[in-house]
Amino acid sequence: MPDKYLTIALAKGRLAELSVEIFMSLGYDCAEMLTKTRKLIFTDEKNKMKFLLVKAGDVPTYVEYGAADLGIVGRDTILEEGRNLYEMLDLGFGRCRMCVCGPESMREKLSSTSGLRVASKYPAIARDYFTGKKNINIEIIKLNGSVELAPITGLSEVIVDIVESGKTLEENGLTVLEEVCPLSARLIVNRVSAKMESGRIKKLVSDIRQKVGELKQ
Repeated sequence: MPDKYLTIALAKGRLAELSVEIFMSLGYDCAEMLTKTRKLIFTDEKNKMKFLLVKAGDVPTYVEYGAADLGIVGRDTILEEGRNLYEMLDLGFGRCRMCVCGPESMREKLSSTSGLRVASKYPAIARDYFTGKKNINIEIIKLNGSVELAPITGLSEVIVDIVESGKTLEENGLTVLEEVCPLSARLIVNRVSAKMESGRIKKLVSDIRQKVGELKQ
């Protein structure tokens, strides 16, 4: 049995719940994370594992700096944070899309409008898509919530946001104009840990991959 703990950072909320279910099915003692508790660190002494509950946006930071060896978080967060780490595995749950959305009248103007105002909770993703991939200069307006309001009130022409069912867009007179990228939960690994704990991490990644495959069947 190894002496060093492997530490895994999990994004609070639904992703953590789904992640815990996977770890429990693999025999790890982390059921306490599904109870109502204010604890943030959970330890499985038998398997030398520690689980951290943190905000989604902080998961890549904990992993990059080595406070956690691994983490599970949505790809949107990974792309937005741009941290120096390994993205090891697509876990397949939490699937949705990052999209450019707005009124239908903007569809034909997306590639020709200079200085387009784009509102988003994800300014890095929006800038990379428009400036990096489409070579269009835009003005980014950073918002923290209810981005659908931006084109309705004239704050922006379009938004870049996560789309699941599209129902909220429809109810507010907006539609998906372009898809930026598909999203889902990903397993990420600290670069140093990947070398120092390569055996344990490879086995864990393999076990998780197999379990995710079984759940898809």
